[in-house]
Amino acid sequence: MPEPRLADSLIESFGHIIIINLPGRADRRREIDRELRRFGLSLTHPAVTLFPAIRPKDDGGFPSIGAHGAFHSHLGVLEHVLAEGWDRALILEDDMGFAPDFAARLPALATALATRDWHMLYGHPGHKPDQTPAPDAEGLIPLPADLGLIQLHFYAVTRDFAQTAVPDLRAMLTRPVGSPEGGPMHVDGALNWVRRCHPELTALAISPEIAGQRASRSDIAAPRWFDRLPLLRHLSAALRTYRQGKRR
Repeated sequence: MPEPRLADSLIESFGHIIIINLPGRADRRREIDRELRRFGLSLTHPAVTLFPAIRPKDDGGFPSIGAHGAFHSHLGVLEHVLAEGWDRALILEDDMGFAPDFAARLPALATALATRDWHMLYGHPGHKPDQTPAPDAEGLIPLPADLGLIQLHFYAVTRDFAQTAVPDLRAMLTRPVGSPEGGPMHVDGALNWVRRCHPELTALAISPEIAGQRASRSDIAAPRWFDRLPLLRHLSAALRTYRQGKRR
């Protein structure tokens, strides 16, 4: 049985949890609900919001339709944080998976975050260890504004960050691809752009990673051939779930 204090630690640290999920991906809703239930939460918990991801009809100048949708989905979540007047929120993509030692590390992480000033928090340290500063004793890394991280499966923001980021992201939608001021791009790169333009925003990363990406059919990249055929798509999904379970 999950310990109630784990759910309490998550809510006390982040206030609200927002899950980004395409309405057509019931498989991912089931899987992310399973992840949450490991820690005493669920999609029906009052502190958890299921945000319908956006699937546009064209790429709109983005690298793909999926990248276009991801940008609008994360922008919509940040706007939701502002509309609700929340001080902070944890944002999860629906293929997020908690690290195996998440439960053991969460209480200490919650204590550390309560004593730090931050505007954005990444659940991983990035993929360039030679460029990323070493973590402190609490496993937190203060990120230089010009150090970009990719992947947004687990990240948290404050209201101040959202207030700064939303106008910048909106402006990107009005510019041409490749604009030196920042045009359409993958949303993780766009948030890196925001951080670089606003070095006053404090960003932290967690090391080692506290959450990552589950094995799942991508909604951003073009589907592989076995994900286009209904029968093989179900078989590949079952295999991904099996492999994910074996890693824990």
